[in-house]
Amino acid sequence: MKLQDFARVLRARWLIVCGTLAASVIVAVIITAMTTPLYQASTRLFVSTESGSSLAEAYQGNRFSQERVKSYAELIKGQTVAQRTIDKLGLDMSAAELQEKVKASAKLDTVLINVQVLDESPVRARDIANSLSDEFVGIVRELETPEPGATPNARVVVEQRASIPEHPVTPDTTRNIGLGVILGLALGVGLAVLRDMMDNTVKDRPTLEAITNTGVVGHIPLDKNRRKEPAISFEGDRSAISEAFRKLRTNLQFLAVDNPPRAIVITSSVPAEGKSTTAVNIALALAEAEHNVVIIDGDLRRPSLHKYLNLVGTVGFSTVLSGGVSLSEALQRTRFPGLTALTSGAIPPNPSELLGSQAARKVLAELRAEFDYVIVDSTPLLAVTDAAILAAGADGVLLMARFGKTKRDELAHAVGSLEGVGAPILGTVFTMLPNRGSSSYGYGYSYYGTDDSQNLMQKSTTDSSPKSSPPSDPTRVAQTQKHGVSE
Repeated sequence: MKLQDFARVLRARWLIVCGTLAASVIVAVIITAMTTPLYQASTRLFVSTESGSSLAEAYQGNRFSQERVKSYAELIKGQTVAQRTIDKLGLDMSAAELQEKVKASAKLDTVLINVQVLDESPVRARDIANSLSDEFVGIVRELETPEPGATPNARVVVEQRASIPEHPVTPDTTRNIGLGVILGLALGVGLAVLRDMMDNTVKDRPTLEAITNTGVVGHIPLDKNRRKEPAISFEGDRSAISEAFRKLRTNLQFLAVDNPPRAIVITSSVPAEGKSTTAVNIALALAEAEHNVVIIDGDLRRPSLHKYLNLVGTVGFSTVLSGGVSLSEALQRTRFPGLTALTSGAIPPNPSELLGSQAARKVLAELRAEFDYVIVDSTPLLAVTDAAILAAGADGVLLMARFGKTKRDELAHAVGSLEGVGAPILGTVFTMLPNRGSSSYGYGYSYYGTDDSQNLMQKSTTDSSPKSSPPSDPTRVAQTQKHGVSE
């Protein structure tokens, strides 16, 4: 992994790193709070032997003391010294328990022994350290005296006695929190890298082009305002998302200069990839360039076009295909200049059969002859076969891929579905690109099988009802909307 890739991972997964770091610090604080404070009292012992009058004898005596120090350090931690200390102080513990509290260490090439005692009570820690040292002095005197009344070969002196410690040595709050920060950062970065390695979603243009074997014709940035108002009013709008759709419009016009595609199906691999919003705004961008554009809601299962453009959805594509009304009667003018819409109509029991019929091909042919561009908002490819059926009769397909959500295998299956029916893929559109290098985004598309989509549909119908009382004749509704007259 290159440095740039590592930085990208940290930007994209900063929530994982921060969350892990916070959790690690919290655990360190909890451990510190739950740890019983221990106080440490220390004494220092000096070991000496009889030194002769000559320099050689003095040197040998010093070497003898240094050799004794290592043995004495082990002897201090022994059971005999511990038991004598317990008896002297009347402690309510066993010799083994006291031995666990005692540490003794000898500095290299010296005759000094440091004795440390840990205890929950600072006063008791001091008393144990002093009594233990006194008892050890007596034991050494006994061991180093060859016979009663003789001079000991070595002796130990308490050079520094213990005092009452003011602060506990355990827990070390600074050390614990520092370790928590270090471990949290290491674990967080590791989890972020692992999560990125296991992530099979599409996040860059080369990957998208490699999977689809076609170019990327548009990059649509994340814009949370589209959740409330999917359709962009392009007049005087110079926002980043409106400019992105204008650039996509330009790219569409130059895909094939001699024979540019005019009937274009907009689809995606799975729901919630910005397909319908993109279809509406591509149509609006083309209309802004003074093209005569018609947009068709080819999703006869979960239609949304009538909600986005505030149109009547009960009469439309399915009504025309079933022979209920003529095409001219079903077309509705929108509030946007140059844009006409053919909503889905009533949801039929057999959408795939209707879309694959000769009547559907005839409708597309008539609209292609009448309008400059025909934009078809279809279903996701992996959900149902409707989009592939529509794509087979169109000039080309634009395939949506949502940044950080569309999975590579799903996209590959979608491409295979289009290739299976011989539908030409004009290109792909990267939707909901993060604005600041992060994969955090907030589009809230509701689609197949979600309660929100049905609630939104019901709300749209309720909201549109006060504008005009719904006539009993569906044909009259379509004609009224087409001519822009409200009853």
